[in-house]
Amino acid sequence: METIDWKNLGFGYMKTDYNVRCYFRDGKWGELEISSSEIINLHMGATALHYGQESFEGLKAFKGKDGKIRIFRMRDNALRMQHSCDGIMMERLPVELFEKAVVKAVEMNKSYIPPFDSGASLYIRPLLIGSGPEIGVKPSDEYLFMVFVMPVGPYFKEGFKPTDLVIYRHFDRAAPQGTGKYKVGGNYAAGMVAGHQAKKGGFSAVLYLDSREKKYIDECGPANFFAIRENTYITPDSESILPSITNKSLMTLADELGLKVEKRKVAYDELSTFEEVGACGTAAVISPVKRIFDADEEREFVYGNEPGVWSTRLYKKLRAIQYGDEADTHGWITVVKE
Repeated sequence: METIDWKNLGFGYMKTDYNVRCYFRDGKWGELEISSSEIINLHMGATALHYGQESFEGLKAFKGKDGKIRIFRMRDNALRMQHSCDGIMMERLPVELFEKAVVKAVEMNKSYIPPFDSGASLYIRPLLIGSGPEIGVKPSDEYLFMVFVMPVGPYFKEGFKPTDLVIYRHFDRAAPQGTGKYKVGGNYAAGMVAGHQAKKGGFSAVLYLDSREKKYIDECGPANFFAIRENTYITPDSESILPSITNKSLMTLADELGLKVEKRKVAYDELSTFEEVGACGTAAVISPVKRIFDADEEREFVYGNEPGVWSTRLYKKLRAIQYGDEADTHGWITVVKE
């Protein structure tokens, strides 16, 4: 293992020692297998390649100052993957199998878990793909589940610093009543052109409006949207939005901190009234928003060069729970046994 500069990690792939695999064949799931290879053998007719039968998750493990390793909200990720399986007709992965594979992957790669004072974490990527060959459009009868891990820094290179978002009305992230609420690869492929254009323009991500009317806020590219106004945490309710586990956590913490919580349709016209705006997700936790530029109407909404008071409090509280500095009163943490 080469020496890692823990404090200057980006958010990208890094080879670690082992990954965990499990196959669904002949109507049943097999046993977990440990592999040191980064390569998988896949039939050229696999449904993952032709019809997009694949789902993935993202979660993290953290090393606390007490030396303990904590995995955050693993069961919620397992349940969300089952939801995605239902949405694109893949074989449901049992929750217990998901959890066992995640813990095993973390245990097998302990030397890659960043130290407490680095600000980095171990990113965990579970992946489920249709591996059996089909040429007709129908579900596979074979599946491969994998878990691999890598140490990562912040998703946005700015870290917990406000960034700029942009609105493009000629791009949609997902169709109404489509697959937007599932964590499947097609949703992310659909956002790559818009995301690339945004980054070329100096923005961190696209703020998508609803695909039907372009009147309501949907999502910030790879993350959920939230805003603060008059001591209220406001986040969109839409059938096209992936249910973010981080956002769900922040809503719980916001309520505990005394904020009113509203999950509802959020109109575009409200952007000018918000005191704070943020994007939230596993990778970044919270990415505060400095400015939203509407490229179609050449209009901008400005929220400040520094993270807002409530965004900062929520960010620090969630991170404290993840690293074990605050008590986990919600059963979110799984401590990996030494």
